[in-house]
Amino acid sequence: MSILPNEMIECANHFYIWRKIALPLVKPALATVAIFSFNGAWNDFLGPLLYVNDESLYTLQIGLQVFKEQASTQWNYLMAGSLLVLLPVIILFFVFQKYFIKGANITGSSSFDK
Repeated sequence: MSILPNEMIECANHFYIWRKIALPLVKPALATVAIFSFNGAWNDFLGPLLYVNDESLYTLQIGLQVFKEQASTQWNYLMAGSLLVLLPVIILFFVFQKYFIKGANITGSSSFDK
């Protein structure tokens, strides 16, 4: 048994159905997964620390840790570097914010939606 009527399936090809019906319904979920996946990969500290031996290939997060462990930490530069590392995550969130909020409303509806 299909969710869509058979007449609709028969009159259109599968790509059209996927593009016009299925994709708009799953955009919020895809945006939420994209944000969380990017955030997890971007903030990964242990993986690159284990696999990368060359200092020129260190990720930004490892570079900040190395900078912090110097003899005299310059906190103003460390905070500026932390902000630069955080900017891509913030930009990605603001780009997908509309879909992220829709995804949160779909999964956890509250009494405020009415």
